[in-house]
Amino acid sequence: MCEVGTRPPLAAERGEPPGGAAAAAERCRDMGEQPIFTTRAHVFQIDPSTKKNWVPASKQAVTVSYFYDSTRNSYRIISVDGAKVIINSTITPNMTFTKTSQKFGQWADSRANTVFGLGFPSEQQLTKFAEKFQEVKEAAKLARDRSQEKIETSSNHSQESGRETPSSTRASSVNGTDDEKASHSGPAEAHLKSENDKLKIALAQSSSNVKKWETELQTLRESNARLTTALQESAASIEHWKKQFSACKEENDQLRSKIEELEEQCNEINKEKERNAQLSRRLQELETELQDKELELEELRKQGEIIPQIMSECESVSQQLQAAEKKSNDLEEKVRTLRTEVEESKHRQTNLKTELKNFLDVLDGKIDELHDFRQGLSKLGVDN
Repeated sequence: MCEVGTRPPLAAERGEPPGGAAAAAERCRDMGEQPIFTTRAHVFQIDPSTKKNWVPASKQAVTVSYFYDSTRNSYRIISVDGAKVIINSTITPNMTFTKTSQKFGQWADSRANTVFGLGFPSEQQLTKFAEKFQEVKEAAKLARDRSQEKIETSSNHSQESGRETPSSTRASSVNGTDDEKASHSGPAEAHLKSENDKLKIALAQSSSNVKKWETELQTLRESNARLTTALQESAASIEHWKKQFSACKEENDQLRSKIEELEEQCNEINKEKERNAQLSRRLQELETELQDKELELEELRKQGEIIPQIMSECESVSQQLQAAEKKSNDLEEKVRTLRTEVEESKHRQTNLKTELKNFLDVLDGKIDELHDFRQGLSKLGVDN
């Protein structure tokens, strides 16, 4: 069986080839330990110097297993990276597994004097591992309680046997013969001897357990002392950081005031720049207007030079206009003549329409008379 609380010998130390996690599990299984739960996770250990930072114990995710030792009735967490045992932690009822994030959990091992941390790929695997840790912790507590009950029961039974045996011996010596004394004292002494042996074994186990508990208590005290020292160092560092923070805050306030002053100066400079820009734009506009005016003046000068030519052109245009007016009058006279002719043509068309209508009325009457005459002829033909 693998020794509880100590590192099992590695394959390389025993002269065997390294077999990894499977070989380690096979060795523990051969020695009476069986795996009851297995998962994969990244393993970390607390930095022994700072007690704050995590140090990776494995370069990648490794197998982490719960093992049950049926002979000692104990539970262990074991993880092997190649030929190196990185976790060998015996679970006690005082241990607690704490979830520090959605995928990370940790527990402290006072015997190993360290804190183990596991990083899981998912929150579900972390939850399963934590539930199994609580289950194994309860089983270890129950096994410890049963062991204590057995020790107390055997101790009480031995004490009662020790009190009952002398009284029975005295009664036999008073009431019986020498043969009876010999026959009764033999089994009683053997039973008393066996009970005393059991009691000695129980006391030896109790003393060994007391030593173990004293060792654990001393380890816990040392761990508490280290934690107290670390806490004091943390408090001192916090005070130091507080002072630095206050100094930085004062410096920040001063810088803010300087920045505000610089911003005011920058605002004034920006206003002056805006004013200068407005003046520059106005100056450019005036220069542009001046250039436009100069161009207009040049055009007027050019136009003044061509005024005589324009006057002659105006005279010719006036003559042409008079000729066009004369032609327009002639055309108007022709238009009036044409209008008169059109009105006369319309009048003639109206008369023709009236005459045509009268002719059509007369024609309709003649047609009706012809129709009546035809019907009369047809009747005469029928009568004949």
